[in-house]
Amino acid sequence: MRPIIVIPSRLASTRLPRKPLADIGGLPMIVRVAKRALEAKIGPVVVAAGDQDILDAVSELEGVQGVLTDSSLASGSDRVHAAIQMLDPSGAYDVVINLQGDLPLIDPASLTAVLEPLENPSCDIGTLAAPVQSDWERDAEQVVKIACDFGDALVTRALYFSRMPIPWGAGQHWHHVGVYAWRRNALERFVSLPQSALERRESLEQLRALEAGMSIGCARIEHAPQGVDTPEDLERVRGLV
Repeated sequence: MRPIIVIPSRLASTRLPRKPLADIGGLPMIVRVAKRALEAKIGPVVVAAGDQDILDAVSELEGVQGVLTDSSLASGSDRVHAAIQMLDPSGAYDVVINLQGDLPLIDPASLTAVLEPLENPSCDIGTLAAPVQSDWERDAEQVVKIACDFGDALVTRALYFSRMPIPWGAGQHWHHVGVYAWRRNALERFVSLPQSALERRESLEQLRALEAGMSIGCARIEHAPQGVDTPEDLERVRGLV
């Protein structure tokens, strides 16, 4: 595999305005995410920005390339695809890791782990799952859960994603960590598809892939990193650095 890490980022966040530039311990959040990506040492790191201010924030970060994409793109996956088409039209990189720009505490080892499902040639997309640790985490709508069963394995197949606590009944629930390793051809196919019915209903774009018959594999990690979606999340992360 020849992976490249692309971090989609835009300023238009409704719950936390100008989120990528939020100060965390003296650094903009997007810089902290990019530095974590560099620490993984698995391939080039690109910030796919929807706004010039984001490019300016990472411009002096050695080893990170910034590219300006259309601010009106509908999703992070569309932004990642646009960036990779500009930077690598010949397809030299056959795996594209989509790292969310609101995960400043992501463990660099997780970016290696997300590649593990792609060791199976029938898997189109790799992602991450961590054990749910509390009733709040299980029931919170902002925490996406995965219907899957690892057993004793470290990699398994995702059967469904939901904001509800799936599957029903007693047993371990799994927190989806929104990092994706795309085979290049899978990403090309995905962005060409229209939104699916379940994607619209759950507001989860990965369901478009499942409804289209694509296979998503999950790598197990022990802890879900704290993401930043709200001012409260931001204060929590600031207290951890």
